Amino acid sequence: MAASELYSKYARVWLSDAVEAWKPAELTTDYTPGDRTLCLQLEDGTNVEHKIDPQTNSLPPLRNPDILVGENDLTALSYLHEPAVLHNLKVRFVESKIIYTYCGIVLVAINPYESIPIYDHDIINAYSGQNMGDMDPHIFAVAEEAYKQMARDQRNQSIIVSGESGAGKTVSAKYAMRYFATVSGSSSEANVEDRVLASSPIMEAIGNAKTTRNDNSSRFGKYIQIGFDRNYHIIGANMRTYLLEKSRVVFQATEERNYHIFYQLCASSHLPEFKPLQLGNADDFHCTNQGGSPVIEGVDDAKEMRSTRKAFSLLGINETYQMDLFQILAALLHLGNVEVEERSADSSTILPDNSHLTVFCELMGVAYQDMSHWLCHRKLKTATETYVKPLSKVHAVNARDALAKHIYAKLFSWIVDHVNEALRSAVKQHSFIGVLDIYGFETFHINSFEQFCINYANEKLQQQFNMHVFKLEQEEYMKEEIPWTLIDFYDNHPCINLIEAKMGVLDLLDEECKMPKGTDDTWAQKLYNTFLKKSDLFDKPRMSNKAFIILHFADKVEYQCEGFLEKNKDTVNEEQIIVLKLSKFRLLLELFSDEEKPAGSLTSRSKMTRPVQAQRDHKKTVGTQFRNSLHLLMETLNGTTPHYVRCIKPNDLKSPFMMDPMRAVQQLRACGVLETIRISAAGFPSRWTYQEFFNRYRVLMKLKDILSDRKQTCRNVLEKWVQDQDKYQFGKSKIFFRAGQVAYLEKLRSDKLKKACVRIQKTIRCWLTRKRYLRMRRAAITIQKNTRGYQARCLVAFLRRTRAAVIIQKNQRMLVARRRYQQQRSASITMQRLLRAYQARQTYRKLLYEHKVLTIQRWVRGWLARRRCRRSLRAVVYLQSCVRRMAARRELRKLRVEARSVEHFKKLNVGMENKIMQLQRKVDEQHKENRELSERLRTVERSRAAEGERLGREVERLRVAEEESRVKADGVPSLLEQLSFLRQELETTREEKEAIREEARTYRVDTEKVVSELNENNRLLITEKGDMNQLIQEQRQQIAESKAQAKVGTQLESDIREERDHYQSLLSEYTHLKERHADLKEEMTVSVITNKPGRRRTDSNYSSNESVGTPSSAEGRDSLVKTPSSAEGRHSLVKTPSSTHSSSGFTESETRSLRGDDAPHQDAVSMSVLLKLQRRVTELEQDKQTLQRHLDKRDEAQQDQVKNAEKQRTAGRAELDLEALKRQELESENKRLKTNLAELRQSLATVANTNPGAKTNPGAKTSTSSPGAKTSTSSPGPGSAPYNVLLEQLNSSNEELEVRKEEVLLLRSHMVRQEVLKHNKEAYGEMHKMIHLGETKEADGSTPDYHKLNEDGELWLAYDGLKETNSLLVSQLQVQDRRHEEEVEELREEVLRVREENRQQQQFLSQSLLLPQEARIEASLHHEITRLTSDNLDLIEQQEKQDKMIRKLKKQLKVYVKRVEEYEAGGQMERVAPGPEPRSPVGITRKERDFQGMLEYRRGDESKLLKSLVVELKPRGVAVNFLPGLPAYILFMCLRHADYSNDDQRVSILLNSTINSIKGVIKRRGDDFETVSFWLANTCRFLHCLKQYSGEEAFVKNNTPRQNEHCLCNFDLSEYRQVLSDLVIQNYQQLVRCMEEALQPMIGEETFSRRSYAEPLTFSLFKK
Repeated sequence: MAASELYSKYARVWLSDAVEAWKPAELTTDYTPGDRTLCLQLEDGTNVEHKIDPQTNSLPPLRNPDILVGENDLTALSYLHEPAVLHNLKVRFVESKIIYTYCGIVLVAINPYESIPIYDHDIINAYSGQNMGDMDPHIFAVAEEAYKQMARDQRNQSIIVSGESGAGKTVSAKYAMRYFATVSGSSSEANVEDRVLASSPIMEAIGNAKTTRNDNSSRFGKYIQIGFDRNYHIIGANMRTYLLEKSRVVFQATEERNYHIFYQLCASSHLPEFKPLQLGNADDFHCTNQGGSPVIEGVDDAKEMRSTRKAFSLLGINETYQMDLFQILAALLHLGNVEVEERSADSSTILPDNSHLTVFCELMGVAYQDMSHWLCHRKLKTATETYVKPLSKVHAVNARDALAKHIYAKLFSWIVDHVNEALRSAVKQHSFIGVLDIYGFETFHINSFEQFCINYANEKLQQQFNMHVFKLEQEEYMKEEIPWTLIDFYDNHPCINLIEAKMGVLDLLDEECKMPKGTDDTWAQKLYNTFLKKSDLFDKPRMSNKAFIILHFADKVEYQCEGFLEKNKDTVNEEQIIVLKLSKFRLLLELFSDEEKPAGSLTSRSKMTRPVQAQRDHKKTVGTQFRNSLHLLMETLNGTTPHYVRCIKPNDLKSPFMMDPMRAVQQLRACGVLETIRISAAGFPSRWTYQEFFNRYRVLMKLKDILSDRKQTCRNVLEKWVQDQDKYQFGKSKIFFRAGQVAYLEKLRSDKLKKACVRIQKTIRCWLTRKRYLRMRRAAITIQKNTRGYQARCLVAFLRRTRAAVIIQKNQRMLVARRRYQQQRSASITMQRLLRAYQARQTYRKLLYEHKVLTIQRWVRGWLARRRCRRSLRAVVYLQSCVRRMAARRELRKLRVEARSVEHFKKLNVGMENKIMQLQRKVDEQHKENRELSERLRTVERSRAAEGERLGREVERLRVAEEESRVKADGVPSLLEQLSFLRQELETTREEKEAIREEARTYRVDTEKVVSELNENNRLLITEKGDMNQLIQEQRQQIAESKAQAKVGTQLESDIREERDHYQSLLSEYTHLKERHADLKEEMTVSVITNKPGRRRTDSNYSSNESVGTPSSAEGRDSLVKTPSSAEGRHSLVKTPSSTHSSSGFTESETRSLRGDDAPHQDAVSMSVLLKLQRRVTELEQDKQTLQRHLDKRDEAQQDQVKNAEKQRTAGRAELDLEALKRQELESENKRLKTNLAELRQSLATVANTNPGAKTNPGAKTSTSSPGAKTSTSSPGPGSAPYNVLLEQLNSSNEELEVRKEEVLLLRSHMVRQEVLKHNKEAYGEMHKMIHLGETKEADGSTPDYHKLNEDGELWLAYDGLKETNSLLVSQLQVQDRRHEEEVEELREEVLRVREENRQQQQFLSQSLLLPQEARIEASLHHEITRLTSDNLDLIEQQEKQDKMIRKLKKQLKVYVKRVEEYEAGGQMERVAPGPEPRSPVGITRKERDFQGMLEYRRGDESKLLKSLVVELKPRGVAVNFLPGLPAYILFMCLRHADYSNDDQRVSILLNSTINSIKGVIKRRGDDFETVSFWLANTCRFLHCLKQYSGEEAFVKNNTPRQNEHCLCNFDLSEYRQVLSDLVIQNYQQLVRCMEEALQPMIGEETFSRRSYAEPLTFSLFKK
């Protein structure tokens, strides 16, 4: 049919629009050929007339049918033109939120500007193995197609990703590489994806920058080749880069930035390692402040710097190289700030004191004079001479910028080479898939050399794209065997020839660069003369002589000639390079070591070229190098099968899912999508399979036209409705339609459906009209009936209202009279109550006043007595210290006299005096150091004393405030008038308590009967268990005997399985009965003892919540009533109705009295609670003393055994033992002096606390939250009498310590000499026996050889002993410093605690004053109960700590007893065996072994290991006897060993086997509560270990340095962590199901049996 027939009334068309590109419209009249206008109506109802060009007669493009709108493939549209493509993309992107659309072989990707969940592993698995058209468009579908074709066709593949800046090219390339890594298995083996992704932060930092269109624009192109082996697993990768924008280093336009790495350096300049770089804010440097936008919103440059450094480390660039890189980058920033002064018109200079140039020279390691000279001068060489020419200021600045760009380009190439080295693999590459991430077609307001090269590259890529699309289109027609003709398509070969052909734009540019006086203007004139009238693709702007226009395939682009020659030559002063080469900076020398080689970033084949070719390449211009690299790229792409991804930037505002039509159309034209549409439209764009065509257009067929052969049926229908057979073709499996034919068929289909609809509407309307008439008739009858009924009801209602009014009047009059009487009665009662209350208050105030007077007198008298006692105590302590000092000095004189008795030994060793003097000098030096440390100690004590005084004053101030708050609390009016009411409530409660006790006795008897029955059942089960075990043994023997008989053996095995199942069921029933027995006991206890607030316990504690008591001191008793405990607020009270024990041991009446329900009086309540707590404390203290006595007895027995053993072993060493005894006495004396010194300090601290001059509060009391807590004290201040006494005692103690040290040193040296002399005597005697058999040994002994004695190391041993003594003193001083710091910290904590108590007390008082009288009593009692309960919890914790300490001491005692027994046995053996005399005992210190936390196992033993740890493990035995998380720790140690050995297969096998084993155990024993809970805990622990030692920042921030050393170093187990997390969730759900199954029967069976018990318990709980 003719195309004009489609333009009928109601036909939908597109109209061009300047704002929205295209607008939809609808024809209001039919179009006939020859009409000059079309009458159209827009969607908003506006009528417009569209004029038709009389020359072309072009009609507006038609819209596609609604069925085709939103198609996955644009080529499936019936009308293929620009508005149809734009509308289809807009519908999918804006309305359906779909970012991917096919356009033939091209994937169109639109940037959504927000994260969407379509890239996880489930999506990857869904696309894996699928054909490209089977699923929705996706980047994974393109990647899967490339991967599949590589494996199927044995041909390399390429994915070409292009688009504008900000369109999402880099992200698309990253997801494609992630897909390859996941599908090929690299995630668990090669980890190439991690390394490639680790290179992304580096390449973005050094190659990306902020532009006006994109905050992270790539200013270079890259081609990444991912290599695969013969199994198509990733083995390596290689990266090629193209055309780095070097000019951005020294120049940025407005609202743009330099490369990110410079701003990251400035943001990290505060770090210590960056201080030598002398960096600052980015606004301070010329290279980073030109754009005026140094900050990107939402980007933290300091954080990005950390990511960059981490990526460097991951790729093998160590910290030294990183700091060298940053040093060069910082030098470039300083170089940009170097100011050039103009000396004359043709010369310039740099001031000699330029700070930035100085820093640059220091960082680069070059001479300042040389660099400043060659920045302002240039060397010119002729055939005979060399001249040095000064440069003008402009040329000098250009030379400076050229040097900066050259250094940065070298650094960029060096980094790319190292990244490739990290990604390179030693395995031979079988095939590869290349991912090309390259810049798209660019056109700006000002276009320069970079845009020219970018558009030139896009022309080459577009040519390759057109050829490939044309080839695929023709192959489709050949495959379906339909007749076709050659399709004409746009060929951009003339434009490419204009640029790269001989004497093209690039050749003219290179020729002009070789000219001595070539400029941009002369080059522009050459372009005009060569191409202006000879090429239709070249043009000249009207208003400019320094620009030219090239008609590209996408658009016309105007290029400014300024800067073309300079950027093409890319020259740098050779003398500057020579100066840099003279540097000793290692990295700088590496950058310029390949100066004679070609740039490594332009081509990856540079290593394969010959040296001669390298010399020629070095002289090539940038344009020539880029052309050569582009040709290499095209050769690579032509040798592969390409796949195309075109990225579209929907808007410039970066708004999510919003499309700007004009921007989208511009990019569709530039990226070649519309060209693909045009090629498809030239042939048969619409393609339907025969079955799809039959299903859609069956409406056009009659019943007789439908045949069994679908192909023939479709042929008959098309021949009937479409007369022109050129409009369609029949292929093997599809029908091919020309453009517009599908729309025509849709029109025929819609017309047929409209006729059918008219017939249906006629029939339906007739039926509806009749139904309406019948309904109106019935309604009229119903209205009449209801109206008559309504009138009768109104009459009846009137009569009823009249009667009701009479009744209301009567009752109202009666109510008024009754209310008047009740008011009068209430007033009389109120007056009586107020009068009686006033009298009672007067009496109460009088009694309260007398009580307060007595209380004040008692406290004042007690305070005066305590003060007198403290004064007497200080005097006694001072006298004791003086007496002890005199005794110590007297003892010192005795010891000195004894020490002088060893002088005769010095006569025997005259030759050793010099060495002794040398050692003595060293000793004196050590003494000096000790004195310096003593001075430091005094300084620390002074500062501590000052701090202590300040904190003491603060404590006193807070205590005064606390006393004031107590005085205010005493002013709270009492509520004695309610005493009688509370007593009545108490009596009622006691009666209820007796009733509950009686019920409890009855329930206890019933429970005991049930328990006895359960015990009997247990015995029966145990007997049955033994029988079953015996039966199992007999059956096993029978199985062993009848192995040959297969059928019988199989039957026996099935019997054994049944018996085992029965046995397991019996065991589980036995366990349930045990638990039932425990529950009954708990319920019996609960029935007697009421619930109290306590702490929650976890299942792993296995301990009760019984209380330990409260402090028993008088101060503690007073504080129970008047002040809240210091522990208030540190423990939360959790009410646990299911608790089986009371937290404090109180009875129900006491608990109610504490809660304030039935308390008769506050003092009585406090006294009863206090007595109860005292009894508990007394019992616990007695237990503790008993255990301590047992422990002391064991220690004494052990010591006696050790002493007896020592006496037996040292029987023959009287002389040496005597010397050792002296040394021990001196050391014990030394320890005693230290003890006295500590006691003196403590007494002085006590005196300082009780100083009469200090301001104290008589009512204040010092209490501790626990018996084991330290009491806070304040130190005496400098200059006070106690402080002077302390210094005097300290000096005397130090002097005595020095004397003791000297004596110990002499004794040790004497002991060593005795040993040596004895040894020499024995040797000398044996020698005399051998020479003179008749001679006897001399009585006095022989004189030893002094040189030999010195060779034995005696003096050095003495010197070592002295050094150990000095180190001991230093360590003691350090310990004292730490102790002082801890005391100061405790004082601060005490001050904060007192402040918090004061604040809470004031807050409580202020709140209680606002409450009514009844609420005040209840609030105060509740407050005291809370405080006492918190104290109780503290005491419970202390008891637990003491129990743990006792258990630990018992274990140590057992170990010591065992050692003593072994020692005694060894001593007896030594007495039996002959040998030399033993020396004096020497202490041997055990060295701590440095465990690595690994468990080694052999390969292949994973099944045995997991069988023991998981499959056959009994949870109850591990949880009771060992650590509950032991299996998890063992598995993690095995995993650490596999990671340490870098065995990925072992890691994978171990983790997979562990997960499968745990799943198997849960599956087999999922109904066992213990098994499920045990493996839930171990799985959580194993997962926690994987996270804690993964090395990721989010998990290791709370680790210690020791733990960080043990982190996994070779593998990333994040995927296994996710699997383990899922397994934990499954185990938890199974645990919940087990609990439900276990509790449901209990709830159903015990509902009626416990009803009698539950009702009073519930009543008591509700009452509380």
